[in-house]
Amino acid sequence: MKHVLNKAASWLAVAGGFLALLIAVVTIVNVTAFGLDKLARLFGANFPAIIGYEDFVSMVVSSAALMFFPYCQTRYGHVAVDVFIKMFPNWFARGVDIVSGILMTLLALFLGYMMINGLIEVRSDNTLSAILGWPIWPFYVPGIVSMFLWALIAASQIFESEATANV
Repeated sequence: MKHVLNKAASWLAVAGGFLALLIAVVTIVNVTAFGLDKLARLFGANFPAIIGYEDFVSMVVSSAALMFFPYCQTRYGHVAVDVFIKMFPNWFARGVDIVSGILMTLLALFLGYMMINGLIEVRSDNTLSAILGWPIWPFYVPGIVSMFLWALIAASQIFESEATANV
């Protein structure tokens, strides 16, 4: 199970990285177009930037950013206070790991639940992006998948921590 969750988190992070790269490329093209437009105006012409750039970037960023959370959880990349925890006995450190794992799982589940509510609301309202006129609800889906995968990974780590404590 752990291998499957880690693999899914890795693929989701790669997809998020691809989206981040796409955002960078589109930004470079848009900034270049803006510069070329300034130059073209000196000669009485124009060179338009990408129409709907802001819509595209804001919606893709909202998807891409959340796609890294599950991978971060697989690597225990959340904030940990190892220096402080090392002063206490092992049983206490395991207890802190379990409590923080439970809280992390609950947080991810809550965020996933709230994102589902948001998706339902924007879909029922038929909300569209301001310039491109794209429906907004599909951009919720990667975040929802990410939140529930994050919750599964955090929950599996609780039991992993408990199993190592009993050895």
